[in-house]
This record gives sequence, C-alpha cells and structure tokens, in this order.
Amino acid sequence: MISRLIRPSVAAVAGLALLALTAPAHTAPAHPAPAPTARAAAGTGGARWSAATSRLHHDTLYPQHGNVVVDALHYGLRLRWDPTTTTLTGAETVTFRAARSAPRFDLELIRALAVGSATLDGHPVSVTRPGDHVRFAAPVKAGSRHVLRLTYGGVPHPVAAPTARGDFSTLGFTTGADGSAWTMQEPFGAYTWYAVNDTPADKAFYDFTVTTPHGLVGVANGQLRSRTTSAGNTVTRWHLDAPCSSYLTTLAIGDYVHHAVRGVKGLPVDLWTHRGNAHELAVLRYAPKAVRFLERQVGPYPFSSLGIVAVPNGSAMETETMVTMGTRHGVLNRDNVVHEIAHQWYGDTVTPRDWSDLWMNEGMAFYLAEGRWTAHHEGESLDDDLAQWAPIAGLIRHENGPPAAYDPGDFGEINVYLIPALMWDTLSHRLGQQRFDTLIAKWPATHRHVSSSRAELVRWWSKKTHRDLRPFFHRWLLGKREPAWRQG
Repeated sequence: MISRLIRPSVAAVAGLALLALTAPAHTAPAHPAPAPTARAAAGTGGARWSAATSRLHHDTLYPQHGNVVVDALHYGLRLRWDPTTTTLTGAETVTFRAARSAPRFDLELIRALAVGSATLDGHPVSVTRPGDHVRFAAPVKAGSRHVLRLTYGGVPHPVAAPTARGDFSTLGFTTGADGSAWTMQEPFGAYTWYAVNDTPADKAFYDFTVTTPHGLVGVANGQLRSRTTSAGNTVTRWHLDAPCSSYLTTLAIGDYVHHAVRGVKGLPVDLWTHRGNAHELAVLRYAPKAVRFLERQVGPYPFSSLGIVAVPNGSAMETETMVTMGTRHGVLNRDNVVHEIAHQWYGDTVTPRDWSDLWMNEGMAFYLAEGRWTAHHEGESLDDDLAQWAPIAGLIRHENGPPAAYDPGDFGEINVYLIPALMWDTLSHRLGQQRFDTLIAKWPATHRHVSSSRAELVRWWSKKTHRDLRPFFHRWLLGKREPAWRQG
C-alpha cells in the first residue's frame, strides 16, 4: 500500500515527521512459468488446491479477524452487481481443510449481506450470525477436507480502517455515485463482499465470475478467462493460479477499457482504465518498465500475469497480480506503480503471517521504489537520498513506535516504510551489495506463495549469512532507540 503523504518527496517525509512531533499527541496523523503451486492447483483428487495449505494463528494486532479452524484452499465466487439498487448477490463455494477439530466453524461476512442457503459437503447446515460472522453448526475434524456452499446478498458497505492516515479511512467494498464499485482491504475488509477467513495467514486460490449490467465491467485478480455479453449483462470470468491472502484480493466494477500491453519475456500485462481517460493509460503503461527494473533487483517476476485497474480512490494497493491503483490526490504516478509492483515479490509472493510484520512488505518496497528506483530514474545518488532519510528516522520511531511494535490503531504509518528501508540498506553495507542482492532475491524465490513470520525471516538471514542477525533485527524492528544508519 502507498500513501500520498509519504510518496511525493523525501522533503515531504521530513515535513510530516516534524509536524507530527510538534503537534499535540492526540493529532498524530520467456517469462518464468507459473509456480509449482499453480500447477498443483490444476491437479485432481487429494492434490487439488494442496499448495494453499496454510499455518494459521491468532493475529496479535487484530485477533478479532480470522480464525484457526478454517484453512481455506479455494474460493469460487459468483458475484452479481446491481448499480441501481447497489445490491451485491453472491453464490460462493469454499473448499477448505479443517486445521483443527471443532464442534462448529466460522467465516466472516458483513452483517449487511444476508445469508440465503448453506450446505456442507452437499448437506444443509444451519447458520447463525454473531456480529459480522457466519457460524456453521457442523463439527469438523482436524485434517478433514470440506466443500461449503452458500448464497448471500444485500447492500455492502466499507468498514472503518484502524489508521490515522489521511489517504484512507475505510476498508472494503466501496460504491461510487455512478454505480461503480471497488475494494481495498488492508489489513481487513474482504468480508465486506464475500465470506472469508480474513487473515493474512490463510492463502487460497480464487476463481471469480462477475456479472454486471452492460456498460460496466467487473475486474478481479488473475487472468481474464472469458468476457461475454448477453441479455443486457456483461460476464467476466477470472482465474488466479497462485495462493492469495484475502486482503490481496480485488474487485473493481466500472466503465473500463482493457489495454493489453507488451510485457517482459511474454508476461501478459493488462491495464484497465476508465473510458476516455488517456492520463490513466499513459501512467499505467510504465508497468513493463517497472517489472524490468525490479527483476534486476529481486529476480524474475513471480506470477504468471500482471494487471492494474484504476479506481477513484486516494490510495493504492498491491492486490495480487491485479494492482488496484487510485487516481485521486496525486496517487497515480510512476513511482507508485513501481512501489505496488515491488510488492508482488515482498507482500504477495511471501506475505507476513501476522500484521505486526507489515514492515516485511513496506520496508523492502520503499527501499526498492522510493530508494533504488527513484535514484535510478532521476539520476540521483541512492546514498544522498538515504542520507536525507536517516536524520528523521529517530523522530518517526519516537512518534509512531518501532516498526514491528506499532499501535493497532495506527496501521500503515511511515515507521513501517522508512525505518526498515534504512535497516535493509545498513545490512547491505554489512554484507556487501552483491551478497545482499542475491539474498533479497532468494528470500521470495524460496518462500513462494506462503505467509511467513519475523522469526522465520531472521533465522533464514542468519543461516544464509553465517551470522547471528537476531540482535541486528531486534534493534531495528523492536528497539526504542534508532540505530545508527549503516552502523546499527
């Protein structure tokens, strides 16, 4: 995710940090083939969707979201949007593994969407609605696999975001005055438009079928399998061939025009812009060059397709294989395109298992996009740019806390972007850039399509460098005092 507050320039970052500290405390503001996981998904019998098997746990920051019983393997979503009544109806099939035995199990679904019918393995199952949950009164045994089907419908709406940032305040399904709709849901909010285990720890495969009135087009993750128009409706079918966390899914509905542009080594790149908007297309066409630059930094693009869909929002989101790019408040620019595509390696291929480790996504994307790409694109020195960041890092840590120990109500603040970027640069100087570059490419390549933890990352880096890096990562990520850049 990007923020218009921290993207325009390093000077703006410094100004933001200084303003925060002087304000009263209460005002803090041939391309690689699809991964083995994709091939496994195409299998049959017991192997089908096995690559989406996840290790679940209760999130430390947002334990009210997600559960440790339902390990979703595949979501099949058939969605119909009526812009006149702003009604969304869905028919959903969830293939899941019971991660542990339980007398019943839950999924999250906003109360505004009423459940019609539900079956488990072909048999009717009774449903209750405790809050924004759907509780299914059926026992499951650890390791067993099930197919859950349900229908639902209603008028969806976004939910409050746990943040003080200025570029977004709500999450999930958002409706425009013109009948368009779009979604952004980091750290949660997928439950505003489908029943889901809404936690980054649980990855699953997805298929979407989106029906809209003629004149509107539904865009989702993955590759477009078909687009048909009949009886006054347009139906699009999408297939995502790699496991995906729920916050990385997307749905955008609007008067879109599709542009297929030439990618890198045969990579399909699909851009979806609002009809007649030449500026959107001009900016998004930079995507193949962004991929080319990032492949030199962190290795081959990790998915089988790439797309970007423009939405009338003031932020942007690295939704897997189909970036959701806002068009308001100056967000639509090349550096944000690079930032969101950088997340396809750090954030989408390998995803934090717990929201306390948001820095794993944002720190590396900031280092690659706002650091290396900006220096490369503008002909500047990376050292000079970083030298401007370093003096304000201590102020940011003081105001927003350590990157891995932030307040749950301050999601996505600058501490999880800038401080870890300085940390990665410091580690580069410790190890030597060539060795460091090899390892930042190897981490996502060897952890493809999984959710990982801070402890696992630290162990991996310590093993690969033959050094005990636990004290280093602890100082940068959890320490109260800012380590010295390139020394700490």
